[in-house]
Amino acid sequence: MKNSKVILVGAGPGDKELITLKGIKAIKAADIIFYDALVNPELLEFARKNTELIYVGKRRNEKRFSQDEIHELLASAAYKYDVIVRLKGGDPFVFGRGSEELNYLENKGIQTEIIPGISSALAVPATQGIPLTKRGLNESFYVITGTTSDGSVSKDLKYGAMSNATLVILMGLKNIEPIIEETLKYRDESTPFAIIQNGTREGESIILDIIQNYETATKMIDYSKPGIIVIGDTVAEHPAFFEEEIQRVLESVLT
Repeated sequence: MKNSKVILVGAGPGDKELITLKGIKAIKAADIIFYDALVNPELLEFARKNTELIYVGKRRNEKRFSQDEIHELLASAAYKYDVIVRLKGGDPFVFGRGSEELNYLENKGIQTEIIPGISSALAVPATQGIPLTKRGLNESFYVITGTTSDGSVSKDLKYGAMSNATLVILMGLKNIEPIIEETLKYRDESTPFAIIQNGTREGESIILDIIQNYETATKMIDYSKPGIIVIGDTVAEHPAFFEEEIQRVLESVLT
């Protein structure tokens, strides 16, 4: 084996400027880059002209490579290249299966390095003016997967909904109905929520409403685009939330 290293790099939430300097340095040094679907392709422009670029993304029902095949590709590259970059959207260790890839490579005796990234769970609400915590409203937040390995909603959602924490659900758009229904068991029906799609990127959009009206909101979702769900009182901090609320009240009075 060559004296090679596989570097797991977090690409950030989408905006190409929201990657760390250390991540950019790794991209510039790479001999080959394996990148995911949620990685902004503009980041690949930092790579050298002779760097090999391999797309290994997985989006909804589209998978070019299985996770096991990705493991094998990374290990095989270590026999041919000096610097291998595995570029993953957000942070590699936040629902990014980074630990699985790391463990596989280390069990093969391959040197690895981790460069964290900014998770969309933090960055996307922030860029919309939604704080995850605010004094007097809540003291914590949950980051929950909206789709487990068997396609169901995480059981942890129940415990988050029972608290006053802000709930940030990643990869949950296709399960939004059971997610909101479960939340309604423990939260007031007037609890605000937001659906943010293409966060931090061109074409970013947001849907604001209260969980009682989630069925109306879901009709506005573009399921071809990635998105996150934020539920909790802090969503009302969004500058447009009360404007939307006034509009909803007026519509209810006039109809």
